[in-house]
Amino acid sequence: MTKEENDKRLAYLKGIVSRLPEKPGSYQYYDEHGTIIYVGKAKNLKSRVSSYFHAEVDRYKTKVLVSKIHDISYTVVNTEEDALLLENSLIKKYNPRYNVLLKDGKTYPSICVTNEMFPRIFKTRTINKRWGTYYGPYSHQGSMNAVLELIKKLYHPRTCRQPITKEGIEQGKYRLCLDYHIGNCGGPCCGRQSVEDYRRGIEQAREILKGNTRGLLRMLRDDMERLAAGLRFEEAEEVKRRYLLVEGFVAKSEVVSHTISNVDVFSITSDERVAFINYIHVTAGSINQSFTFEYRKKLDETDEELLSLGIVEMRERFGSTSREVIVPFAMELRLDGVTLTVPQRGDKKTLLDLSEMNCRQYRFDRLKQAEKLNPEQKAVRLMKEVQQALRLPSLPYQVECFDNSNISGTDAVAACVVFKKMKPSKKDYRKYNIKTVAGPDDYASMKEVVRRRYSRLVEEQQPLPDLIVTDGGRGQMEVVRQVVEGELGLSIPIAGLAKDDRHRTSQLLYGFPPMVVGMKADSELFRLLTRLQDEVHRFAITFHRDKRSKHALHSELDDIQGIGPKSRDALIKAMGSVKRIAQATPEALAEAVGKAKAALVYAHFHPAQETAEPAAAGHEKS
Repeated sequence: MTKEENDKRLAYLKGIVSRLPEKPGSYQYYDEHGTIIYVGKAKNLKSRVSSYFHAEVDRYKTKVLVSKIHDISYTVVNTEEDALLLENSLIKKYNPRYNVLLKDGKTYPSICVTNEMFPRIFKTRTINKRWGTYYGPYSHQGSMNAVLELIKKLYHPRTCRQPITKEGIEQGKYRLCLDYHIGNCGGPCCGRQSVEDYRRGIEQAREILKGNTRGLLRMLRDDMERLAAGLRFEEAEEVKRRYLLVEGFVAKSEVVSHTISNVDVFSITSDERVAFINYIHVTAGSINQSFTFEYRKKLDETDEELLSLGIVEMRERFGSTSREVIVPFAMELRLDGVTLTVPQRGDKKTLLDLSEMNCRQYRFDRLKQAEKLNPEQKAVRLMKEVQQALRLPSLPYQVECFDNSNISGTDAVAACVVFKKMKPSKKDYRKYNIKTVAGPDDYASMKEVVRRRYSRLVEEQQPLPDLIVTDGGRGQMEVVRQVVEGELGLSIPIAGLAKDDRHRTSQLLYGFPPMVVGMKADSELFRLLTRLQDEVHRFAITFHRDKRSKHALHSELDDIQGIGPKSRDALIKAMGSVKRIAQATPEALAEAVGKAKAALVYAHFHPAQETAEPAAAGHEKS
């Protein structure tokens, strides 16, 4: 490979890395032939994968691996533990050249509940569904041992391996063991515990293993309160320990489930130009394939039409023989011997959610890639999001936001910031000193500023904004509407950003009367509006602080007509304080600033003498 080819390869890989999400997941490296050569896991995909391409990497094996990488793919999951399990299954599936762990065929342990008259519950690495029902696997031994210990203390399942039969119990064939005598078994083999009571405990244990712990938590809380009311505090403390153990337990991974075998999972997300379809294949309870494909629309194809095409194409491409296909919505597609399922809950719904999350992430990555090459595209997309969220008549090219700032009504100011193409246009920012409002009246101050702002724009025939955003809720929106629509007769959409009790932005309001617009806190739209709000708040606070500082530094000398900053500073330097300046003689003042300005200063501090002297002079003349 030439240096130019290697530089091109690294630039391509670093471009992929720059778009990786900061989420947990598994990543796969491919060689020049498209073969997976390494599978890894990460709590933060972007951080972990980028570490391979740092210039200071000095491990020889890592350098060799990086030199072989020609492409990167990844699968997003919800937790770090899920990433570990997914890595396990993918390594076993593809046996990558540079992975040295987990190749020996070992797997994570599961919990088995046997199909016996008196079922046993134990951990195992061998999966044989003829023996019983399996829960897990568990990548964290502590979690598995904790739940086994909890079940043991709550329900006392038997640990002996002897096959117990009804006839054997009636004939007295079995003997009580040590577990019975130390309280770890109810003695069902000798009739000391009924079959019904034993199985009732096993069914409750199954609910714990499934993660259905709400009922159990309610029962434990009731027991804890009852024991505490009866002053049986030691027993209540033990029940509390069990309660906390159940509450903190996560029953099983969302990535792998032994209840699902040989299933295809499909999801789709699309816009007016392109669609993305994610495909996940599950075999023997493990995800071993996950791919997302892009389809460019030719006509106005529906999601059902595109997904039908994708299902047929991907199943053929990957040679899938699955008899069940999980899809996000009901479809008219008919495949011979294949059932289409739209899950509403359970493990299959979890797999569908995982597929949809990967589909959305892939679409977001492609969008980021396109916007990096064409920044204008991002601005247009954000404007469209705002337009769609608020149902505006046109794209909000120019957005303006107002905020007031004062302390108990003193030094009251306001600010207006302007965003054009969703970016700050600082040359259009405006500051306002409140002139007509006395005291801390935010509504009256907002009216004055909005009136001054848009009266001037109309008078100068300047372009009006496409959207006004107030840094406040319904009250601020209403006073702005009274001025804009009521007084000025303008038609400008008005939105408001309301805050919660902790002074954090929580709601976007729009319309008349104002209604809450649905918006996720982690969405780009929310971050954009929060940035707009933070910017106007910063601008108003900065202006207010500047004004307050100037007010604090104000001197009585500033009120003398004809005395500027240089003369003021010269007097202060010569006399030391305003008090000494007021007591100084005209001659002393003249030494600092000259006779003319000295006369002005002296006259300011001695007005009575100034008026008396002309009167005395007139009397002498007469």
